[in-house]
Amino acid sequence: MRFRNLDPRHRGPSHWAVFRWAIGDRLIGRRKPAPPGPAAPAVATNLELIHSRDDGCRITWIGHSSFLVQFGGQNLLIDPVFSERIAWLYPRYVAPGLTIDRLPPMDAVLVSHNHPDHLDLPSIDALHRDATAITPQGLGPLFTRRLFTRVVELNWWESTACGDVTITFVPARHWSRRTPWDFNRSLWGGFVIRSPAASIYFAGDSAWCETFAEIGHRFPNLDAALIPIGSYEPRWFMSQNHLNPEEAAQAFLECGARVLIPMHWGTFQIADEPLREPIERLEAWWQANAPPGRTLARMAVGETLRIGAAAAATSMRC
Repeated sequence: MRFRNLDPRHRGPSHWAVFRWAIGDRLIGRRKPAPPGPAAPAVATNLELIHSRDDGCRITWIGHSSFLVQFGGQNLLIDPVFSERIAWLYPRYVAPGLTIDRLPPMDAVLVSHNHPDHLDLPSIDALHRDATAITPQGLGPLFTRRLFTRVVELNWWESTACGDVTITFVPARHWSRRTPWDFNRSLWGGFVIRSPAASIYFAGDSAWCETFAEIGHRFPNLDAALIPIGSYEPRWFMSQNHLNPEEAAQAFLECGARVLIPMHWGTFQIADEPLREPIERLEAWWQANAPPGRTLARMAVGETLRIGAAAAATSMRC
């Protein structure tokens, strides 16, 4: 079975397009990735805070698209990547905000899709198996083979519970592949995570699509949206799969969340733009178009943010 995007305009990356992007344009000098430049800023994580119980919602940025999300007594790990290099090709330019040995006990591990910068097998193999693995449809067997106690596969718009937290898998405009033979054999998407304390939207990876408005319609009054802003150059190749910073800002407005948390920048140079260009472009857009009643939360790696209906976005650094 092969999965398809809801948006019929989507064109998945052909073998020729991948070859041209990865090899051909480099050989003829048409593709020249920028020097990486400075990575995302980092701070020491407040370990006492993340190991304490809190009835609210806390979000800690581990780096790239990896987050620890805490709702009361429930600890959720999203797209965990702790390795120094992914897919043997891309080095890490800023250390993870948390290491596995410093994590609190995990209740669930959420994986948005199977690309190596979101599903890193050495990181998964280092986790305790008593956490529930929540995956897109088609990806569950990978976790079952690794002897996770409970594995839940979700299709788009399907939900599961983790204590008093409800996790819904939502669509994105993207694709999946880990080998030359498994193109779109597993699904991809994001998560809407709701509890009595707060509700957040984690977008995974996505190009522009109408789904952002649909998510806002189905889940009104989201407290925060974690939206990818990097890996967008060159546009002829990346626009079918990744948002640029200005598109990410529009996606945030479409979903109607109160706080924008940019992700997918500053850690790995997967595409051709410098590491900090995505956040600089997003901040320029925000300065010119800041929507009333909304907050841009530029997090540092290792930083913890408290969000929820009862509290403004609050940084919690060591």
